This record gives sequence, C-alpha cells and structure tokens, in this order.
Amino acid sequence: MLQGHPVTRIPGVDVSTGSLGQGLSIANGIALAGRLDGKRYRVYVLMGDGECDEGQVWEAAMTAGHLGLSNVTAVIDRNGVQSDDATEKIKRKEPLDRKWRSFGWQVLEIDGHNFAQIRHSFDLAESTTDRPTVIIARTVKGKGLSFLEGDANSHNVTLTEEDLEWALDELR
Repeated sequence: MLQGHPVTRIPGVDVSTGSLGQGLSIANGIALAGRLDGKRYRVYVLMGDGECDEGQVWEAAMTAGHLGLSNVTAVIDRNGVQSDDATEKIKRKEPLDRKWRSFGWQVLEIDGHNFAQIRHSFDLAESTTDRPTVIIARTVKGKGLSFLEGDANSHNVTLTEEDLEWALDELR
C-alpha cells in the first residue's frame, strides 16, 4: 500500500501529488475552501526535503502565511537526501526554519523518529489559530536498516524478498 507515491486509494490520502511540489498549493485551496464554507477541518501535507527545491512550494508557503491559513500543517521529512544526492549538494535549503518563519509560519523542529515529539508537534499545530504550521522532522533515510540508512541510492530501491527478510530481522 505504501509504495513510492501514495495514491488516493489509501485511506486519508485525498490527493496524489508526488514530488512536484504541488501538494502545498492544493492544501491551501482545500484549507481556504474550508474557511469560506465555515468548516473546521485541518489539512496536512507531507513533503520531502528535496521537494522543497520546487518554486511552487515557496509560492504556496508565502500564500498560506499571507492568508493566515492556520488549518494547514506541513510536515517536511528533513533527511538530507533526495533521489540524486544530498539535498544540500543539489540546492541549499538551510536555514530552512528561518525561511518558513519569514513567510509567517509557526516552525516546529523535531526528531522525526520520536513518536512523542511527533504527537506533541501535531497538538501544537492544532492549537495554533493565527498562522500555518510547518513541522521540520529531522530523520535518517532508511533508519534502522544498515544496508539502506543514509544512502541516496536507496531512494527508489525495490526490496527483493531477501532484502525484505533482512530488513524485518533488523527492525525486530
């Protein structure tokens, strides 16, 4: 079910966007529609840090901040690796937190492997009523799998049955 690009047949996935940077723009539209219709729902967007190379992400970030779309929460998987190489070699993103703050977002930086921090950051985002929230989740690509951890070459890898067994053994 959780293959490369999540699809709408997965419960909770309303839009399939891939790495094109369109997810945040779509989320803004959904959030704005909710505001105009007087509905009280939240819109969540999961983005890879490599996806933040796309100009559309930054246009959408400015728009959400300008409109004060407090029902938008973006989560950036900040693992430092994208399909081609380390994110900072492809296009510098740091200081990522200051960039989002400059557009009027609440910025929360967490250990993306710590479930208590993840839950707490979602609670903080939900309680924020004057601006959108971005959660920068610092993670390690392939965490816990010695043959994948931190490796840019593992970005689009399909595990063989043998690899799957190895991975499951390491995660146990």
